[in-house]
Amino acid sequence: MGIKVGIDIGSVTTKCVIVENGIIKGKAIIRTTPETEKCAEFVFKKSIEESGIKEEDIESIISTGYGRRTFKKAKKVITEISAVAIGSYFLSGKKKCIVIDVGGQDTKVVEVGENGEIIDFLMNDKCAAGTGRFLEMMANVFGINIEEFSNLALNSKNPVKINSTCSVFAESEVVSLITSNTPKEDIAGGLFISISSRIAGMVRQFPHNDNIVFCGGGAKIPALKSSLEKILEKEIIVLPEPQFVVAFGAALSE
Repeated sequence: MGIKVGIDIGSVTTKCVIVENGIIKGKAIIRTTPETEKCAEFVFKKSIEESGIKEEDIESIISTGYGRRTFKKAKKVITEISAVAIGSYFLSGKKKCIVIDVGGQDTKVVEVGENGEIIDFLMNDKCAAGTGRFLEMMANVFGINIEEFSNLALNSKNPVKINSTCSVFAESEVVSLITSNTPKEDIAGGLFISISSRIAGMVRQFPHNDNIVFCGGGAKIPALKSSLEKILEKEIIVLPEPQFVVAFGAALSE
């Protein structure tokens, strides 16, 4: 398969992987800034340093993500849907699966067939309430980071029902609950149930959803995985290096 590079220029983070014969040899991630090409160049160089591979030995560079056309070194560009399908297919052992990809600004659910082909997909990119951005906003209300927010939710014994379906109104609702001395862990638990219910609604639109895999930054949040499993009543497998699955899929796309 040779040495290939996949770069995922997302709206929140930019990722790069150096792949040799199907194995990740180097990787890097950085917060995306308006200068997307510089972000891509940075992770590209960092990945090369980690891999110990010479740039001249690289056979191909494929970019994906919303900023995919800004990296001039890329030989080819593909969509995130294609990249996440390829990456998930290989990392799940070349099995058909339903992929949940929770990113910072959107959530995708992709049905991947037995041969790695895309059968169907759904995207939630119109509202922050079903994305990682929603959880980030809510953690900020509590004045804690995502990891602490997840731990708080996992300790909930009686999650509060969050009525607002809009992230802006949900924020106001959370502030009101905090000031009324509602246990913070139960507010956090309710918020994870709220976002998980939205994502689960997308997953349920795919009839053959027995093998569910999880990637994206959201897959690194234990409370999100836990609440999704409870609502769907199914096991969800977090793919290795979940934030790099899309970049990995881009690298393997040719």
